[in-house]
Amino acid sequence: MNDPTHISSRDNPLLKRLRVLAQDSTAYRKQGQVWLEGDHLCRALLARGHRPATAVFSDRYWPVAPHALRDACEHRVLVPEALMAGISGLESPAGVGFVWDLPATVGPKLGQAAVVLDRLQDAGNVGSILRSAAAMGFAQVLALKGTAALWSPKVLRAGMGAHFALHLVEVLAPEDLGDLGVPMLVTSSHRGDFLHQATLPWPCAWVLGHEGQGVGAALEALASQSVRIVQPGGEESLNVAAAAAICLHASAAAR
Repeated sequence: MNDPTHISSRDNPLLKRLRVLAQDSTAYRKQGQVWLEGDHLCRALLARGHRPATAVFSDRYWPVAPHALRDACEHRVLVPEALMAGISGLESPAGVGFVWDLPATVGPKLGQAAVVLDRLQDAGNVGSILRSAAAMGFAQVLALKGTAALWSPKVLRAGMGAHFALHLVEVLAPEDLGDLGVPMLVTSSHRGDFLHQATLPWPCAWVLGHEGQGVGAALEALASQSVRIVQPGGEESLNVAAAAAICLHASAAAR
C-alpha cells in the first residue's frame, strides 16, 4: 500500500472540499460524497462492507490509528492537527475521517417495509429515527421534501452508522408514495387505534409527521390505518423520535 500523502496547506483543494462537506448540510447532493468524521462512523462504514474513497488522518493520530482504519483504502492523507480542527464539525475534533462516495440515487423499493418522514425538521430526531429503523428491520427510509437532509453532518452523527444499513431516498412528494405495495400506517397523537391493541401488518410503511403539524393530509389520505400511543401520564404528545422507536418496536415484536 502506498505511503500517505502529507498536506500542509489550508488552501489544498481536498481540504476546501471537506470544509464544505462538513459545514454545508446539503453539499453532498452536489458533490456526491459525504464526510464521515470520527472513529465510530468510519468503523461503521467498514463494518457494512463499504470502503472510503479517501481516508484523512491528523498527523498526531496516524501513529496510533488502528490498522483497520489505516488500511481502509489506497488514498490516505495526513494533515496537521490545526487543519483537521478547521475541517471538523465537532466540539473536540476527531483524528480520522473518511470521504465516501454516495450510492447511486434510486427510488423507493416496492413491497418492502419502510419508514416515511413527512417534513421532519430536527436533525437529531431524523438521525435517531434512522437508528431505530435499522435496529427494527426497516430496510428503507423515505423522506418527503422539507425533511432535514438525510446525509447532512448532524443527521449522520445522530444516526451513529445506521445510514449504511438503509436504503435512503429523499426529496420525495406524497404522490411518489402512492404505490409502495405495503399498507401505510400514520401516527397521530389524538385519534386512531391504540398501538398496544392494534393488529399491525407486515411489511408496512410507518409515516411520521412534522414535529409540530404532524402527518400532512396528502399522506393521511393514502393511509390504511391510523395509530396512537396510549399515554397514561397525561402528556399531550411524544417526541417524534420516541414515538417512532415505540411504533417500530411494536412492528418488530409482532412479526
